[in-house]
Amino acid sequence: MNYKLKLADGTTQLIEITTGYFKNWRVWKVKINGKAAMLYKIGTEWMQRNEDYLDIYTLKAIGEFIDTMISPPGQTTSVA
Repeated sequence: MNYKLKLADGTTQLIEITTGYFKNWRVWKVKINGKAAMLYKIGTEWMQRNEDYLDIYTLKAIGEFIDTMISPPGQTTSVA
């Protein structure tokens, strides 16, 4: 699905987020600025594949946005 996300630098970007599984991990495939990244969560920390390009601020902003999509208000989740 496509979403608008306000990044840490103040810009708003249109991103596409899909979810799936890689081996036994739940992953989120994110397309932003014509490039794709695969994100996953370990405990409370959002990570990306080594070959992906997102800076830490963008990674955290997208991760926090995904957290709001998968968690009811006032509750945090841990996905591994």
